[in-house]
Amino acid sequence: VQLQASGGGLVQAGGSLRLSCVLSGTSFRVNNMGWYRQAPGKQRELVAVISRAGTTNYADSVKGRFTISRDNAKKTVNLQMNSLEPEDTGTYYCNVELYVTGPYWGQGTQVTVSS
Repeated sequence: VQLQASGGGLVQAGGSLRLSCVLSGTSFRVNNMGWYRQAPGKQRELVAVISRAGTTNYADSVKGRFTISRDNAKKTVNLQMNSLEPEDTGTYYCNVELYVTGPYWGQGTQVTVSS
């Protein structure tokens, strides 16, 4: 099982980024897909998660600014991040749970928001 994340980068406060993560190496059905982040010196925290049926859950700090989506056929999960703030800076990890195994983590992609 492999997760390949992309889309991180450097952006000014108020800007936008879109993260994508592709799952490969398994034919098992995918359950929840999500994004976590970890800032320097802090614990990894949930950003957003989406179920196979499309039910979403967001951290309070990103509600109204971030949108998570998925494509079950392509086994991808995306995170559209708008109105970015310096506090959003960190390494973002995609996370996938299969119905039979998991969770699995991507390699992380860096998001840096300058003030």
